[in-house]
Amino acid sequence: MATAHAQGAPEPSSTEPPVSLGTVDVVDSAQAQKRFDSAASHSSVAIDSFTATTPLVHVSEVLAGQAGVVASDRGNYAQDLQVSVRGFGSRSTFGVRGVRILVDGIPASMPDGQGQAATAQLLTASQIDVLRGPLAQLYGNSAGGVLQVTTRNPRPGGGAQAGIGLGSFGQRLAEASFDFGDQNLGGVLGVSHFETDGWRDHSAARRTHLNGKLVAQIDARTRVTGLVNLYDQPLALDPVGMTKAQFQANPRQAIAATTAFGTRKSVGQNQLGLVLDHQLSDTDSVQLRAYGGTRQLTQYLSFSGEAANSSGGVVDLDRDYYGAAATWTRSLRLASGLPLTLTAGLEAHRLSEHRQGFVNAAGTSGDLRRNEQDSAGNMDAYAQVDTWLSPRWRAIAGLRTSQVRVNVDDRYITPTNPDDSGSRTWRHTSPSVGLVWTATDQLNLYANIGRGFETPTLAEMAYGIDNRGPNYGLAAARSRQWELGAKWRAAAHELDVAWFDTRSKDEIVPVATVNGRSVFQNVDNVRRRGLELTWRANHGTWSPRVSYTYLDAYFGSAFTGAGNATIAAGNRLPGTARHAAQLALDYAPQAHWQVGAAVNVSGAVFANDRNSESAAGFAVVSLHAAYRVGSSDAGATRWQFWARMDNVFNRKYAGTLIVNDGNGRFFEPAAGRRLMVGVRTQFL
Repeated sequence: MATAHAQGAPEPSSTEPPVSLGTVDVVDSAQAQKRFDSAASHSSVAIDSFTATTPLVHVSEVLAGQAGVVASDRGNYAQDLQVSVRGFGSRSTFGVRGVRILVDGIPASMPDGQGQAATAQLLTASQIDVLRGPLAQLYGNSAGGVLQVTTRNPRPGGGAQAGIGLGSFGQRLAEASFDFGDQNLGGVLGVSHFETDGWRDHSAARRTHLNGKLVAQIDARTRVTGLVNLYDQPLALDPVGMTKAQFQANPRQAIAATTAFGTRKSVGQNQLGLVLDHQLSDTDSVQLRAYGGTRQLTQYLSFSGEAANSSGGVVDLDRDYYGAAATWTRSLRLASGLPLTLTAGLEAHRLSEHRQGFVNAAGTSGDLRRNEQDSAGNMDAYAQVDTWLSPRWRAIAGLRTSQVRVNVDDRYITPTNPDDSGSRTWRHTSPSVGLVWTATDQLNLYANIGRGFETPTLAEMAYGIDNRGPNYGLAAARSRQWELGAKWRAAAHELDVAWFDTRSKDEIVPVATVNGRSVFQNVDNVRRRGLELTWRANHGTWSPRVSYTYLDAYFGSAFTGAGNATIAAGNRLPGTARHAAQLALDYAPQAHWQVGAAVNVSGAVFANDRNSESAAGFAVVSLHAAYRVGSSDAGATRWQFWARMDNVFNRKYAGTLIVNDGNGRFFEPAAGRRLMVGVRTQFL
């Protein structure tokens, strides 16, 4: 859909819905106005890879300070980032769950709901859009929130940029990007290489990332965009989690199991995409999208997996994935002169993977313990209407119907391991409606309501309670959400406030962990409610920002959890902090200099459903500075020297948690004080 749940849509016209996550090159005043007029919590973070004062290695660097969003660097490249939106996604022990991630309209979330954020390259990105709340449900499965990363359009006339960075604990960064062509045919290509020795023992990693975009303007009505993304991470040592005692004794250590079993991961992912935008008439347009990719992964876990009923301690995965979509949009004006936009579309996505498990024999692959061919796919249809009811009232309504199907072809069949082949299909319809009242030219009030769903991933349904698998009886979680909000804009100030409430049925939670197998179940009456507040100002050389999130996420009813433990009603969802905030200030005393500081604050976070273990709250300070020389005129060369220091006071805290870990190794320590410096040059 080219509106509230557009996947790679072109920049919308002035009559298209302002909550579009469509591709745009910069966060300009028109786009800011559309977000201001939208009936949703929708924010956008502009990215300029030349002026940035971060290395732009992780999405978490630019999402810090986004109310309602937690994007944390685990300090462990074998487990990817931890991302949650309003508590959705907090249960994930690796990868991303419950939050839909898109990169240039291509899903980084697979049909079963599991996703990765690492494949988004920030060197060539122009912005990250964040959509929260009921209207995010129009993206379908696992859309508790939506993050879309957009690659910038090629710079007219071409140009080049290069940079290097060095930091504490062996961080090394080298990057280069190139723009070429003209308005009829142009492209951008970026390559980055990052290495680290790791703050913790046994946490070194290296990776190389290429991202490219080619844009061909065939004629005044037709544009074709080609996308390529190549990601290679041949080494990521895994220091794994710690118990609280181990964390308190020495947060930089790697436990003995990491050496005994050679815990590590290697991954390679390559994908291509093609987008066709065509204007059929003055009122009608279509967009066609297609993509395909491969992913290869090998991971050595922290146990042998040699038991007869184990799936092994080595994971070997070979995946193909592909998809296509078509969107039709009609933008017109009613007899009253007010705009009306209609959108409809179809999408189909599929993954097919060969998954094997082997005994981890002291860091080498041993006997086979798992062999299956898995697949997952979805077929979605959607429609949306967006219209101004009057000069001060705007309404948006959408409907998406989804079918998600998973199949397992078991090829590891023994006298003690019978054939577990089978399939499961989930169907869901997600309606949403929103309303905006323009109280004044500076104040908008809005409300919206909707329903969503989240299927279990292939990994979560892999095993049943009877120690066999898969768990075909596991249901999809279903949620009902509503939201009230206000957006105020003045000459030098912006203020966004939103109150939200979500109730879920069939929430997916763990019930047992046996021989490395995590078994999940469904529970009802899970609540997520809270308040988000963001204030930004611009007073000449000073730019202060404040964001605050209050999240009350808890189990509304008691149930029996892992280890037959009773989970009491009122227990908090693990991985969620009740309070989180950021206070930031940038100061630019002259054109060449910029300095700034930020304080990130988080309340305590429980590690398991029982709420028997928790990580203490923290407040950490970061500093950054940049000095720029040169001109931005065509044909000129300019330089930026930058530096940043994180965790200035060397606080000892758990940055992330491995929630509900069966071995009680919940804690992933955040790095101590660390410094990184770099230089970038740009040829225009």
